Amino acid sequence: MTRTWSTVPADEERYRPLYARVLGLRFVNPGGVLCFLFFEGAVALAVLLALAELVTWWAVLVLPAAVAAMVKLNDMVAEMVIRTAAQVPEQERDRFRRQMEPVVGRASVPSTARALPGGVALAGDPTMRATRPAEPPSETERWPDPTRHDPYR
Repeated sequence: MTRTWSTVPADEERYRPLYARVLGLRFVNPGGVLCFLFFEGAVALAVLLALAELVTWWAVLVLPAAVAAMVKLNDMVAEMVIRTAAQVPEQERDRFRRQMEPVVGRASVPSTARALPGGVALAGDPTMRATRPAEPPSETERWPDPTRHDPYR
């Protein structure tokens, strides 16, 4: 039986802990130690609480069942999140990645022509780069350096 959304391959299913197989976990993949803590740890905690007479002896049955229900609920939530993320179109994922990436050293160039300092005009092609004029600008036309701020100049 192969599940299309399962994160555990079918041939490795038999090596999973019994706790995970009984609950039918497909997206949450707890290891052996965590399964031991989920089941035997919950039983031990319930026995200790019952011996301390803080709860009735029914807690020995109810607490492990409640922990198992929470683990299964967590698996179902993880399934919904993965399925919802898979339904997002690729273009939306790309747009989201672009928004989340830090953009350093990039600037968008408008497609309309505009004049730059020093008499250089940028055409409507956004791929063209502005170059410095052949003669250096005079002191009055000096281009400001946007990365350096000198208040004494």
